[in-house]
Parts: sequence; C-alpha cells; structure tokens
Amino acid sequence: MSLLRAKIQDVFNEPGCEKNRGKDAKARKVGCSKPLTPGAAAGGCAFDGAKIVLQPITDVAHLVHGPLACEGNSWDNRGAASSGPTLWRTSFTTDLTELDVVMGQGERKLFKAIREIKEGYGPPAIFVYPTCVTALIGDDIEAVCQRAAEKFGLAVVPVNAPGFVGSKNLGNKLAGEALLEHVIGTAEPDDPGPYDINILGEFNLSGEFWLVKPLLDRLGIRVRACIPGDARYFDIACAHRAQAAMMVCSTALINLARKMEQRWGIPFFEGSFYGITDTSEALRQISQLLVKKGADPEILGRTEALIAEEEAIAWKKLAAYRPRLDGKRVLLNTGGVKSWSVVRALMEIGIDIVGTSVKKSTVEDKERIKQILKDDNHIFEQMAPRELYAMLSERKADILLSGGRTQFIALKAKTPWLDINQERQHPYAGYDGMVELVRQIDIAIHNPIWGQVREPAPWDCQRAVREELPRTKSETVTLHAVQEFSGTTAADFGEC
Repeated sequence: MSLLRAKIQDVFNEPGCEKNRGKDAKARKVGCSKPLTPGAAAGGCAFDGAKIVLQPITDVAHLVHGPLACEGNSWDNRGAASSGPTLWRTSFTTDLTELDVVMGQGERKLFKAIREIKEGYGPPAIFVYPTCVTALIGDDIEAVCQRAAEKFGLAVVPVNAPGFVGSKNLGNKLAGEALLEHVIGTAEPDDPGPYDINILGEFNLSGEFWLVKPLLDRLGIRVRACIPGDARYFDIACAHRAQAAMMVCSTALINLARKMEQRWGIPFFEGSFYGITDTSEALRQISQLLVKKGADPEILGRTEALIAEEEAIAWKKLAAYRPRLDGKRVLLNTGGVKSWSVVRALMEIGIDIVGTSVKKSTVEDKERIKQILKDDNHIFEQMAPRELYAMLSERKADILLSGGRTQFIALKAKTPWLDINQERQHPYAGYDGMVELVRQIDIAIHNPIWGQVREPAPWDCQRAVREELPRTKSETVTLHAVQEFSGTTAADFGEC
C-alpha cells in the first residue's frame, strides 16, 4: 500500500501540465485533479479508468482480481475496435467470494487463474487488475505476478489501481505508469526507422484511427505504437524506439508522454484529429518533429502536398451541406479534447456553437475554447439536467451533441441528438471523419420525425375542442357531439 501511495503522489506531481508547471514545489504535489468526496467515484473509479486505457490492447488477457461485479461493470466499456485479435473481448476474473476473503484464498486463486489463462489462451501477456476488495484485504499482487511470470514464462503485469484510490482520470495515469514500469522498453524492434511515431491517448473508437493511419502511411510515417487503440503488446514494448509522439488526450496520459521524453528523448505535442484544420496541423507538427529528430526535410513538402489534396476533397464534399447547416445552432455537452476540437471543426462550416461543456477539460483545453469562441458566455462547467432541458425545449439549440447519458433529455425536449462520445457508432476523425460528422448532423436535424413529434397529439386536440363546448348537465361530451359542434370528423383529429 505504501508503494501505491508513493506512485499516486508521483502521478499528481505532473510538471508536464502547464497549470501545474506554474506552481511551487509544495502546491504541485497536490495535483491537477479536483478533490473527491469520500466514497464518490466522480464519474468512474480508478479501476475503471485503468481498464479504459489498457483494455483496447487487443492481444492481451485482462484479468480482474476481485468480485464478479467489478469485471461485469467494466467490460467493453468503450467502443474501441480491433483489426485482428479478439482476446481483449474475453472477460477474465478470479470471481472472489466472501468465503475466499475469509479463508485468505485470494492470492492462490489469482495464481491459479493466471495459469489457466496461460494454458488455455497462450497470450503474450496478462494484465492483472486489483480491485477495492483485494487491495483492502492486502493481497500482494506484485509478488504473485512476479512469481507467475517466472513460472510460466510470460509477462504478467500488475495494474495497481484499485477503485478507492481516486477518480477515473487518476486510473488513466496509473495505467500509464504500469506500462512504463513493466512493458515499454522490454523488447527491441527488428526494424527501427527515422519515421516511427507513437500516438498516445487514441482509443480507435468506432475504428476512427483507421481514417487517419492511411494519411500517415502515404507520408511514409509508421505508427510504432498507438496506445491504446488497436494496440499489440509487442508494439507497446518497442514504443521507446519511436522518434516522436502525438498526444491526443492530455488528461489521460500526459505522464506517459512526459516520462517517455525524459527517458528516451521522444518529443511530443498535443494535437487533435477532429476537424479539417486540426488534422492538417497535426500532420504538420508530426513531420516537423521527425525532421528535428533527423528525418529528411523533404517530408515537409510531401506533407503540405497531401494536406492541400485532402483539404480540397473534404471541402468539396462539405460544400453540399453548408446551405443546409449554415446558421444552425449546436450545443455540446462533452469534455476533454472534444470540447475544443469539435467546436473548431463545426465552426469551419458555418455552424453556430451556443455552448460547450468543460467539465472534464484541462485548463489548456479551456484556454483553447476561449480563443476559438471569443466569448466566455458559451462555456459552462456543468449544466444540470433541468437547465439543459429548459434550453433545448425553448429551442435555443437545433441539436445536442453529447454522450448517451443525456440523450433522453434531448428526446424529451423533442430536439435532435447525436452521440459524440465513446459509444458512438460512426468514426469522426480525420478529413473523411469530419465529412461523416457533418453528414450525421444534417441527417439528425432534417429528420422529418422532429416536425411530427412537435405537433400536438390527437388527444390534445380533442381535449381543446371539448373545452370550447358548453357544459351539459352530466358534464360529459361524447365524441359525436364534439364532431357536430366543431364540424370535424374523426380523421381530422390527427391533423389538429
């Protein structure tokens, strides 16, 4: 437990964060994360955050050491996609019971589970996740993993991030620490090259990184490791031989990017593949970093030629949507990199942003939003469901872009909604992804169902006519009387 405490303190002391960099040594150790209420998970516990970061590593067995519910609640928690192995979609858990806890069988059961996975599936590595229960009863996860690795001849990686230690974001960073300590640098590639890069914090949701990778391939740039989207264990083990890195989500893995730069001299920058302008800028910065590390400067010219070609194609496709979407109002209820990158992307085609949330955004993210929108009134830390419903029902926005948890607020307000978070079904990264995002917004806004659901219901029309009739002694009016009074037929009630 003391080792875990020291690791958490080290993660909070993050000089790579611009906000933290300006603090004194004592204040820096407090960290960037908001203080948590004891017992609250703050949108997800540390175990959940670690699982989010590591589970998309597709050829690894992910073993949860704890009660069955911990694995059930976290399995398949993101819509990441794999181009090959499917082992990551298989759930492994020690299924610890009350009897195991009382009898002290936790460590023995964990060792047995590792052996069964080795014999039944033969993965290159097994990641072991302790949970609140196993951490509290004192199971020595590191010792069991070390013994199993020696016994079975494969990598067994302890991911020491039990849920009670903090928030989901802290779990993200602890997962990065596990990769640094046990995985990265443990293997050497056969063919290192001057155009190798790492992509950090990219989850390949709905396969959207597959829209970006062909652009890098055309430039001769090889993705040595995409962490974690569609990753392989060996690729991550060799990630220390990359020449540069792009960090997509700084709140999750900035500690990984910074420490890889310190240990192996891999420079990094934070960028985004959402939107035409940001995609082009990301390609430029990747090429520039590679040139600084010794690559042939001719790649800069090839990058500009590729950008010009792809931008022309994308703008031509988007031209068809501009008349239909110009002046439409979008409300964003998301966070992180999407809180500013999607804003810029939508404004490029004439869509108005009436508001964007920054609940899960860093200070740097908020500064980018202010520079883009030029107005703090469109930025909100968080919006209560009642306020969100009021804004939508008053037609202050034409569509809501958010995660699945707020879709029902939009539906109740009879407002179009589009999933922009990890559960989405369509890829939105890169040039083609931007076109797809605009297409989906156009489909949602112009769907004829919204005009129909906003019309008064037939029974509401019927009630309105009844209220205009003179009262009878029995205080009741038959449908026949309603029709005679109003001069309508039953068929007319549907068109009230």
